[in-house]
Amino acid sequence: MIIIGITGTLGAGKGTIVDYLVQEKGFVHFSVRGFITEEINRQGLPVNRDSMVLVANKLRADHSPSWIIDQLYEQALLCGKKCIIESIRTLGEVESLRGKGNFLLFAVDADPMLRYDRIVMRNSETDRISFVTFVENEEREMQSNDPNKQNIGKCIDQADFIFYNNSTVAELYRQVEEELSSLNL
Repeated sequence: MIIIGITGTLGAGKGTIVDYLVQEKGFVHFSVRGFITEEINRQGLPVNRDSMVLVANKLRADHSPSWIIDQLYEQALLCGKKCIIESIRTLGEVESLRGKGNFLLFAVDADPMLRYDRIVMRNSETDRISFVTFVENEEREMQSNDPNKQNIGKCIDQADFIFYNNSTVAELYRQVEEELSSLNL
């Protein structure tokens, strides 16, 4: 059993890589976003990016910097198959998963304007924002000295493989397939 975690910037293509791994390689998907959204709904909060950050940071502060990921990891273990955990966002999450073994971290990034255009097109509840807000959100999430808050920049630095998604979906799939082949997956 292998678990791949995926991190990256907003709108870079994390979900696209997840879709490929699920549909083409038989991975089982576990979503941090889905986990947090369930908690947001339970608390009766609006489902938006601010609530996502607030609730995730509170869960980490109340339990541990890796608590959300640890919950998803336990679910992945129970399924016993190749798994992908989407949206690794703190160094504590990376460290926890690395300590469990059989773990790889993928990261994906792309040009900021291209990423903004992608989130506008996908039009999810958390993506209905201006470019200015998009940039502000990213700045807030890229680095932090608080272990309970998002530090996507450091997570990307810890990645085993970084994909640059400035082209087509087919090109991103090619990059992923190349890395998977090198790992015999």
